[in-house]
Amino acid sequence: MSILTVENVTKSFADVKAVNDLSFAVEPGEIYGFLGGNGAGKTTTLRMVLDIIRPTSGSISVLGGSPDRDNAAGIGFLPEERGLYKNMTAIDTIVYFGRLKGMEAGAARKAGLDLLERFGLGDRAKSNIADMSKGMAQKVQLAASIVNDPELLLLDEPFSGLDPVNQGLLEDEILRASEGGAAIVFSTHVMQHAERLCDRLLLLKRGEKRFEGTLEQARDMLPSQIEAVAKPGIETVPGLAQATRGRDVGEGWFEYSLTVPPEGNAGAVLEHCTATGVPLRRFSEHRASLHEVFVELVGDEGVKK
Repeated sequence: MSILTVENVTKSFADVKAVNDLSFAVEPGEIYGFLGGNGAGKTTTLRMVLDIIRPTSGSISVLGGSPDRDNAAGIGFLPEERGLYKNMTAIDTIVYFGRLKGMEAGAARKAGLDLLERFGLGDRAKSNIADMSKGMAQKVQLAASIVNDPELLLLDEPFSGLDPVNQGLLEDEILRASEGGAAIVFSTHVMQHAERLCDRLLLLKRGEKRFEGTLEQARDMLPSQIEAVAKPGIETVPGLAQATRGRDVGEGWFEYSLTVPPEGNAGAVLEHCTATGVPLRRFSEHRASLHEVFVELVGDEGVKK
């Protein structure tokens, strides 16, 4: 059974459709990337999953039921706009959020202390948030979002504002949660995190789905480029969309730039060269990056590599 199912969901604000007929499902243990530029509908969708706002139409199923308080105990959420009570201690903050998720105080305290120890803050459990560095406070907020060991973890632009050390910590925790069977949905406009972490991706533009699938499927949507040093004849190999001969490097060898269409296969091009005796000195493929796919399908507004 899917942990999260969104079916034909539309959300309108007056005459503006922030999300339009959106459908997707996330499975246990899956890391699902929710990608889009500013105004794509990422945060609006997450808020509907959390029952903060309601869809105009369509349906959402969370942990086999409706997205309401009855399922809150199984959900963890790290909002884009971070905020903690500065006069509370680190451990009291985590316990507070655990209690909101239905945990007993003792269990929340034990889990919170374990998390602080894991995050290198074991000796700061009784420190007020106001007395902590920004990086320490970020760790406390992360601990508060996962203290209940959620089945569904929602992360809205989770890497925003994190220093490199805490970015690595967050990536480790995402992988740890996935390995434990949790479903993770995180929105981002930074492609490198999605490339490293995601099992599947959803690309949004103005509230509409432009692509859903694996990273490999995304990269297969654009042509790949081959840079080769070869002797004349390679440009006639079947399966090329374009072949351009470049600089003469001497003794009959030339640089070539070859384009393989999305439905093509660079490996098949290499095999044909080998089988037919086309002389090769160099053969290297460049496949489209997720950033390049994103720019092609969605545009580059507000998107970082």
